[in-house]
Amino acid sequence: MVVKKEPKKNIKEAAPKIAKVKAPKASIKIPSKPKGEEVSILRIRVRTYDSKILDASVKQIIETALRYDAKIVGPVPLPTEIKKYTVNRSSFVYKNAREQFEMRVHRRLIDIINPSARVMEALTNMNLPSGVSIDVKMI
Repeated sequence: MVVKKEPKKNIKEAAPKIAKVKAPKASIKIPSKPKGEEVSILRIRVRTYDSKILDASVKQIIETALRYDAKIVGPVPLPTEIKKYTVNRSSFVYKNAREQFEMRVHRRLIDIINPSARVMEALTNMNLPSGVSIDVKMI
């Protein structure tokens, strides 16, 4: 019995071709305006130094808005702002010894589309932890 060997194929030919897929960019998609209606957007920016408190606050805001059947886009994580400070350890003898400190400001963005008066009232009456700053803007 004679076994025929198949000729070796080039590795590039044998490997399946993989199509390159571009990852979609993270962007906020605002629904198109129906004729005769205006779309109002309530933009909420949340900032804090602690990311765990930030996530809990954002979750609380979203749950409050969903309770009143509001349409929400987000939370969109914004870039973390890092402030670095270099300080001398000693003022006289060890002049070259320095300490470095940094502050990180974590931010999230939430859009509420066509908020009702009940949603606005619920958001203003909400209690959030200390250290969380909120900027609310109507667009």
